[in-house]
Amino acid sequence: MRATVLGLVGVLVLLGGGGALYAQTFPDMGASGTMAIPAPPVSPVIPFIDLSVRSPETGQEVAFSLQLLLLITVLSLAPSIIILMTSFLRISIVLDFIKRALSLQQVPPNQVIMGISLFLSIFIMWPTFETIYEQAIQPLTAGTISIETAYREAEGPLRIFMYRQMRNHPDNIRLFMAMRGLDRPETLADVPTYVLIPAFILNELTVAFKIGILLFIPFIVIDMVVASALMSMGMIMLPPVMISMPFKLILFILVDGWGLLTDQLVRSFV
Repeated sequence: MRATVLGLVGVLVLLGGGGALYAQTFPDMGASGTMAIPAPPVSPVIPFIDLSVRSPETGQEVAFSLQLLLLITVLSLAPSIIILMTSFLRISIVLDFIKRALSLQQVPPNQVIMGISLFLSIFIMWPTFETIYEQAIQPLTAGTISIETAYREAEGPLRIFMYRQMRNHPDNIRLFMAMRGLDRPETLADVPTYVLIPAFILNELTVAFKIGILLFIPFIVIDMVVASALMSMGMIMLPPVMISMPFKLILFILVDGWGLLTDQLVRSFV
């Protein structure tokens, strides 16, 4: 009986120690909670833009509206002005000619050719653009001249540039003057701008096609030599362009074609 009582006491002691050990090994995992509602995130602030159209109340408002319409018109015509009234037209046509003369289909891409033409045009036209900025844009932003005066000041350098490209070939100016029934001009001031622009475009197309013909001649000779060699060897089914293209590329690289072409294009505008 005594042994039984001692055994029960030992079991209780072990259980008490095990409970303490369990309490130390696994602490209380309870967490305190809250009933507060979190604040919503702050939404981004978007400005409100209002464009209202109303009747003008004074003559100054009418003039401002007309000036704004004129400015929007000029901005919408800016791509055409850059393409047709600068050196961009000639450069882009010549680069496309050299691409076709080398029998290249996708290299360089058209976007690259247009980019090269754009930056070469900026390089060539930089003195003209600088004159326009100093005589027209800068005084206009300072408020010393009106928009009409700024237009005339900006028109002058462009007219001089276009006239210089046609000073040795004024036939195009005479052609458009005759089609409009105007008298033969004595000076540049006698040529209206709406006559000078199409005459300049026609002159640029003519000059660009002349340069393209000169570029095509040496590469056509290579095509003829390769085609004759293939015909003599009986390789009629083999396209001559496939064989001649590497030779044309080698010739173009050996003579530094890109450097010579760029140099002559820039010199053609000086």
